[in-house]
Amino acid sequence: MPVKIPDALPATRILTEENIFVMTEKRSAHQDIRPLKIAILNLMPTKEATETQLLRLIGNTPLQVEVTLLRTDSYASAHADQEHLTTFYRTFRDVEEDFFDGLIITGAPVELMDFTDVKYWRELKDIMEWADARVFSTLFICWAAQAGLFYHYGVGKQTLPAKISGVYPHRILRRDSKLVRGFDDTFDIPVSRHTGLIESEVYACRDLHVLAVSDETGIGLAVSCDGRRVFATGHSEYDPDTLLHEYIRDANKGQPIDPPAHYFPEGDPEKPPVVRWRSHANLLFQNWLNYFVYQETPYDLTELRRGTEWTGL
Repeated sequence: MPVKIPDALPATRILTEENIFVMTEKRSAHQDIRPLKIAILNLMPTKEATETQLLRLIGNTPLQVEVTLLRTDSYASAHADQEHLTTFYRTFRDVEEDFFDGLIITGAPVELMDFTDVKYWRELKDIMEWADARVFSTLFICWAAQAGLFYHYGVGKQTLPAKISGVYPHRILRRDSKLVRGFDDTFDIPVSRHTGLIESEVYACRDLHVLAVSDETGIGLAVSCDGRRVFATGHSEYDPDTLLHEYIRDANKGQPIDPPAHYFPEGDPEKPPVVRWRSHANLLFQNWLNYFVYQETPYDLTELRRGTEWTGL
């Protein structure tokens, strides 16, 4: 089944050309099926690139998904096309009375700041509190994973000696979780960050299960006991050249940075990177949408409530 997105969204053309099954709003109106309602809070400055990356993964599932793109109202990105935001995005205030099957909160380039110093922190706290009551399962990505762990569980973060950038192998710690159903023993995740979790605080939290770790970058996947919060510290959604563009950007700024690890063949930035994370990225999003959202969320979304019975990790 397809992902349902606006007819004129630029991602519609891109995904159609990639043979990703998408459904325009016009076509969807003629189907008598309730699609999953998924909201994406896009905190990245590269709005169009990020929304396309996420829609590509959501659209490669057997479920029909209706997507609502959200932006912050308390902070407007200077790098985003304002006409694009006005046309395709809504704010939290626009949807705060609505219910959603799932919510995705993206990373953001604010990780070196204290959480409370981020301009939209108060709004993000409101959104996370709202999600507990009106969203069945929330997927937090990269900085959002750090922010969610801090807000919900008091888990801190720390600045790393150097930026972690590359594609890192991860290994499964808990095979009983539906989130990693079908995963290989090891799988790769793109990682790009200056900070890391205080991992002892994650392991000490009884409401959290760590599902996958990297010997080089630490915790990769974690989930709350009830499955309502999923934390992915990497960027499985990244395009093949996203790390390359970040490396060029940082190098052009004169920042001391090594080429992304395990990314270029033989470590040579002159050679095209090899994509080794796409299959598990698709599987991660499929498992989240199917086992953590579709199989559990009530048909009538107004029945959503914290503490809904959960059938597995």
